[in-house]
Amino acid sequence: MVHLDGDAFLAELSKLFQNSKTSGSITLTMKRYDGRTKPIPRDPAKEQVPTESMCLIRAQYKNKKIRTVVHAREVNKFQLAYCSLLKTSITGLKKYKSTKTKSKTM
Repeated sequence: MVHLDGDAFLAELSKLFQNSKTSGSITLTMKRYDGRTKPIPRDPAKEQVPTESMCLIRAQYKNKKIRTVVHAREVNKFQLAYCSLLKTSITGLKKYKSTKTKSKTM
Protein backbone atom coordinates (compact mmCIF):
# COMPACT_ATOMS: atom_id res chain seq x y z
CA MET A 1 0.00 0.00 0.00
CA VAL A 2 1.46 3.32 -1.08
CA HIS A 3 1.39 6.14 1.51
CA LEU A 4 0.98 9.56 -0.15
CA ASP A 5 0.50 13.13 1.02
CA GLY A 6 -2.88 14.81 0.49
CA ASP A 7 -2.31 16.44 -2.92
CA ALA A 8 -0.55 13.41 -4.40
CA PHE A 9 -3.35 11.19 -3.08
CA LEU A 10 -6.00 13.28 -4.84
CA ALA A 11 -4.00 13.28 -8.09
CA GLU A 12 -3.58 9.49 -7.96
CA LEU A 13 -7.24 9.06 -7.03
CA SER A 14 -8.32 11.00 -10.12
CA LYS A 15 -6.17 8.64 -12.23
CA LEU A 16 -7.88 5.67 -10.59
CA PHE A 17 -11.28 7.14 -11.41
CA GLN A 18 -10.24 7.55 -15.05
CA ASN A 19 -9.11 3.92 -15.20
CA SER A 20 -12.31 2.66 -13.57
CA LYS A 21 -14.57 4.29 -16.19
CA THR A 22 -13.93 1.43 -18.61
CA SER A 23 -14.20 -1.43 -16.11
CA GLY A 24 -13.99 -2.15 -12.43
CA SER A 25 -14.87 -0.22 -9.31
CA ILE A 26 -13.10 1.81 -6.65
CA THR A 27 -13.41 1.15 -2.94
CA LEU A 28 -12.99 4.20 -0.68
CA THR A 29 -12.67 4.01 3.10
CA MET A 30 -12.30 6.75 5.67
CA LYS A 31 -11.74 6.19 9.37
CA ARG A 32 -10.25 7.77 12.45
CA TYR A 33 -6.55 7.09 12.89
CA ASP A 34 -4.60 7.50 16.09
CA GLY A 35 -1.14 7.04 14.59
CA ARG A 36 -0.41 3.66 16.08
CA THR A 37 1.72 1.23 14.19
CA LYS A 38 1.99 -1.27 17.05
CA PRO A 39 -0.76 -3.19 18.89
CA ILE A 40 -2.46 -1.66 21.92
CA PRO A 41 -0.57 -2.61 25.12
CA ARG A 42 -2.45 -4.68 27.68
CA ASP A 43 -1.12 -2.58 30.57
CA PRO A 44 -3.22 0.62 30.68
CA ALA A 45 -0.37 2.52 32.38
CA LYS A 46 1.79 2.21 29.25
CA GLU A 47 -0.96 3.43 26.92
CA GLN A 48 -0.24 6.81 25.36
CA VAL A 49 -2.97 9.32 24.60
CA PRO A 50 -2.75 10.61 21.01
CA THR A 51 -2.02 14.33 20.85
CA GLU A 52 -3.86 15.06 17.61
CA SER A 53 -6.78 13.46 15.81
CA MET A 54 -6.08 12.18 12.32
CA CYS A 55 -8.10 10.61 9.53
CA LEU A 56 -6.93 7.66 7.42
CA ILE A 57 -8.28 7.59 3.87
CA ARG A 58 -7.74 4.56 1.64
CA ALA A 59 -8.61 3.82 -1.97
CA GLN A 60 -8.36 0.55 -3.88
CA TYR A 61 -8.81 -0.19 -7.57
CA LYS A 62 -8.16 -3.80 -8.59
CA ASN A 63 -4.71 -4.50 -7.09
CA LYS A 64 -3.63 -0.84 -6.74
CA LYS A 65 -3.92 0.52 -3.19
CA ILE A 66 -3.20 4.06 -1.99
CA ARG A 67 -3.67 5.81 1.34
CA THR A 68 -3.13 9.11 3.07
CA VAL A 69 -3.32 10.48 6.60
CA VAL A 70 -4.99 13.87 7.06
CA HIS A 71 -4.30 15.83 10.24
CA ALA A 72 -7.08 17.70 12.04
CA ARG A 73 -5.77 21.12 10.99
CA GLU A 74 -5.87 20.15 7.28
CA VAL A 75 -9.26 18.39 7.21
CA ASN A 76 -11.33 21.30 5.85
CA LYS A 77 -8.95 22.00 2.96
CA PHE A 78 -8.68 18.32 2.08
CA GLN A 79 -12.44 17.70 2.32
CA LEU A 80 -13.18 20.54 -0.13
CA ALA A 81 -10.74 19.15 -2.69
CA TYR A 82 -11.92 15.57 -2.07
CA CYS A 83 -15.59 16.54 -2.42
CA SER A 84 -15.04 18.38 -5.70
CA LEU A 85 -13.07 15.40 -7.07
CA LEU A 86 -15.89 13.01 -6.13
CA LYS A 87 -18.55 15.24 -7.68
CA THR A 88 -16.74 15.33 -11.01
CA SER A 89 -15.59 11.69 -11.03
CA ILE A 90 -18.57 9.69 -9.87
CA THR A 91 -20.69 9.36 -13.00
CA GLY A 92 -21.85 5.75 -12.86
CA LEU A 93 -24.54 6.21 -10.21
CA LYS A 94 -28.12 5.49 -11.16
CA LYS A 95 -30.96 7.88 -10.42
CA TYR A 96 -33.39 6.63 -7.82
CA LYS A 97 -36.88 6.06 -9.16
CA SER A 98 -39.54 6.57 -6.57
CA THR A 99 -42.74 4.66 -7.06
CA LYS A 100 -45.83 6.51 -5.99
CA THR A 101 -48.48 4.22 -4.61
CA LYS A 102 -51.91 5.25 -3.51
CA SER A 103 -53.16 3.68 -0.36
CA LYS A 104 -56.83 2.98 0.15
CA THR A 105 -58.48 5.05 2.81
CA MET A 106 -61.33 3.56 4.77
